[in-house]
Amino acid sequence: MPYIFNKPIQKQLRQKLLSESPRAEIILWQKLRGRQIRGLKFHRQYGIGNFIVDFYCPEIELVIEVDGDTHYRPDAVINDELRTKIISASNLKVLRFDNNDIYRNIERVLDRIYEVVNLSLNPF
Repeated sequence: MPYIFNKPIQKQLRQKLLSESPRAEIILWQKLRGRQIRGLKFHRQYGIGNFIVDFYCPEIELVIEVDGDTHYRPDAVINDELRTKIISASNLKVLRFDNNDIYRNIERVLDRIYEVVNLSLNPF
């Protein structure tokens, strides 16, 4: 894989992002942490190449991004699409959720995560 994970140069930024996590990320983290999803370990603010993703599960190569209001500006939408394409090009799966998805229907978000996890663990 061409990416280097958790580059040392990104450490301060990853720590800053962790300390300033939006409420939606904290809510989702409470559901992902501690191997609650099929015994899989998820990491927060994980470096993948030049990007820092919100959540990453290395066992199934799954990236989960949580998008807040700033992600809906026209330039941000284009950047997010490009970022997703670059990450996906390395055979990583990318799921994106809106903050409102997490606030209003966390169960649907978790159902979608379980769906992808189950397909990854049982591809047949």
